[in-house]
Amino acid sequence: MASAVVAAPAKAAPRVRSGTPPWLWALPPVAVLGLVFLCPLALVVRQSFRPDTGGASAQAYEDVFASAAFREALGTTVWLALGSTAGCLVLGFVLALVIAFVPFPGGKAVAKFIDVFLSFPSFLITLALLFIYGTAGMANGLWTGATGAAEGPFQFLTTPWGVLLAEITYFTPFVMRPLLAAFSGIDTGQLEVASSLGARPTRIVRQVILPEALPALAAGGSLVLVLCLNEFGIVLFTGAKGVTTLPMLVYSKAILESDYPGACVVAVVNVLISVGLYGLYRVVSRRAGA
Repeated sequence: MASAVVAAPAKAAPRVRSGTPPWLWALPPVAVLGLVFLCPLALVVRQSFRPDTGGASAQAYEDVFASAAFREALGTTVWLALGSTAGCLVLGFVLALVIAFVPFPGGKAVAKFIDVFLSFPSFLITLALLFIYGTAGMANGLWTGATGAAEGPFQFLTTPWGVLLAEITYFTPFVMRPLLAAFSGIDTGQLEVASSLGARPTRIVRQVILPEALPALAAGGSLVLVLCLNEFGIVLFTGAKGVTTLPMLVYSKAILESDYPGACVVAVVNVLISVGLYGLYRVVSRRAGA
């Protein structure tokens, strides 16, 4: 007579209870965060209320908000950030479409290079543009060599349009990365069915691809908007003397004018705008699943 042996279910390993309270483990990272970030930020806020004459006063805020330089810097920062974000969204969407859906030799290598590009410093891209479009750059050199003119026609790099071009060039991959991830999840069978039913490529993009890409576009655009708002290296390295953004105004007041309370006021305003936009980015990213 055969007998069946039924194995008893394995018992879960007993949990080792630690006597250390959970909140105690949070103290080291909180202490590091406070020392590295919160303390310097608190010092900046404190300095913004301490005029050079001593005491505590909000006079620095009144002076900065009443100055035309601050209003001009704020307006320049906003329109450059919005313009760069719009340019990055359009260019990033087109380039991501080509990489994801148009087969060409080296397409995978280009997609991988985008990840590497994200690690480049912004001033490196600006220097590359200076070598090409600067006053003594390649484009102007070819023009003067061919025509004998005293100077070339490409003089836009030290204008707001040059800053805009540099920011779009540098930040476009930040939009392409989430877009390529979103495009990789699209079922190509949908595209083939739509094409077999006679849908034109523009209609396929508008009705099939774009709805899937909207969350990634929103997340990438929000991130680029935050980054452009705080960009300092591109404006500095283009040599655009007539372009003053909020970070440049902080630099000017602190280093050139030695107006530390005024510089701290501008820095506080910049931080508040950045934190607000970062909160928007987190909300959009969470809804997009990024």
